[in-house]
Amino acid sequence: MLRLTQLTLPLDHGEGELRRAILARLRLAADDLLAIDIVRRGVDARRRGAMAFVYTVDLQLRDEQALLARLGADRQLGPAPDRNYRFVGKAPAALASRPLVIGAGPCGLFATLILAQMGFRPLLLERGKTVRERTKDTFAFWRGGELVAESNVQFGEGGAGTFSDGKLHTQIRDHGHRGRKVLSELVAAGAPAEILYLAKPHIGTFRLVTVVENLRATILALGGEMRFETRVDDLEIEAGQLRGVVVGGGERIAADHVLLAAGHSARDSFAMLARRGVAMEAKPFSIGLRVEHPQSLIDRARYGRQAGHPQLGAADYKLVHHCANGRSVYSFCMCPGGTVVAAASEAGGVVTNGMSQYSRSERNANSGLVVGVDPADYPGGPLAGIEYQRHWEQLAFVAGGGDYAAPAQLVGDFLAGRPSRALGSVQPSYAPAVRLTDLAACLPDYVVAALREALPVFAKTIPGFAMADALLTGVETRTSSPLRILRGADLQSPGLRGLFPAGEGSGYAGGIISAAVDGIEVAEALALDMLSAR
Repeated sequence: MLRLTQLTLPLDHGEGELRRAILARLRLAADDLLAIDIVRRGVDARRRGAMAFVYTVDLQLRDEQALLARLGADRQLGPAPDRNYRFVGKAPAALASRPLVIGAGPCGLFATLILAQMGFRPLLLERGKTVRERTKDTFAFWRGGELVAESNVQFGEGGAGTFSDGKLHTQIRDHGHRGRKVLSELVAAGAPAEILYLAKPHIGTFRLVTVVENLRATILALGGEMRFETRVDDLEIEAGQLRGVVVGGGERIAADHVLLAAGHSARDSFAMLARRGVAMEAKPFSIGLRVEHPQSLIDRARYGRQAGHPQLGAADYKLVHHCANGRSVYSFCMCPGGTVVAAASEAGGVVTNGMSQYSRSERNANSGLVVGVDPADYPGGPLAGIEYQRHWEQLAFVAGGGDYAAPAQLVGDFLAGRPSRALGSVQPSYAPAVRLTDLAACLPDYVVAALREALPVFAKTIPGFAMADALLTGVETRTSSPLRILRGADLQSPGLRGLFPAGEGSGYAGGIISAAVDGIEVAEALALDMLSAR
């Protein structure tokens, strides 16, 4: 295979035009080109009003060497890299024990899948419900029902990413092609094939539900096992070696190899690990608010006169500003054509997040506007960041009226330092409800100051971003884990053999793909350790 890059086509190109463009670009006869594999399709948005698609393609040719000899100096043409994922080993026919995975988010699901594909018959334990059952509980909460402590946006099969935009792009280095493996398995489980090549792929919640169910079916067919509503309450340790876990009700499950893929909101689990002496440290994260604008405003700012073009879809953005007080403000989890959602997992706290469906067709765009904080802001040890998050979530709960309505404020009022009294043109998407107030009471002063400085700056990039009627909703506190569970070069917990921390909750990822890739990498280390112990 040969790879051709920087192939530009108009937005309105039709079926067959990509093939014709390749033939023309390389001066090939029609029967010289045997197959095309689209590696990436991005949008060249440098010229608003004249945007185009830019392709990278791998090509199977009748005579690759002849083409290289003729166009060998072409810097956009060369051998295609091997993107195949390779397993690190295979389990023996007779296993003395089976590996245990804790958590069924992207990290835990893909760790379990890889272990199952290698023949290790893993057992996955998930404290929440199956993805379809937790979806029912979560939607009921958004409609004003009760918060179910173990079945919500944060807990349950699929992890927190199930109720998000389903973004599948990442900036991690992926020399082992684990990211490609993740995308390929998602497509095999029912995700649209376009995620294999779109520059910014996403799936959306409704489609993710079926994909997650199909991943589970694959794991079970390979000899894996999954238990839901099974919270791990304790570890059994013997002379520095993990020997098993204790789950709710006191049941003991023996295991010498445990991959810990708890989510970033498993606060009780982190406290248990701290009591057991598992090495961990506080780490930086970010807090802030959700901002909503009309999606049409974002489309016009990003696409100009091509806004609304069906091939472009809803526009997104990525913003960052370094403030005079030393803080950084940036957009987080931008959801085009989406909604702001209630993401609480504890009684008495309000947490916001963002979500889009596959169509991205809702009237508003939203994103987190968050400010970096670090352990100097919440001294007190590895669990101090949790208490810091909880403090602001509880203040938001009170400001919202104490019934999981979220406190909200118009951008114009927030910049002026006055509480909002009435909504403007932007209607809130957060459910069950919002209550207008002064959001400065729900965040530290230095976060409020940073946000007030950043909003007008962002309006220079996106005209209208600081419009008076844009809506802020609080608070966004679960951007990433507030701690890191340490691991050594062998990816095991220092001083506790057999415990393999992984994923976003352990402090090693920040999104669906990076969490899944970390889960695969740690599963490989676990498998190699099991094989070496034979």
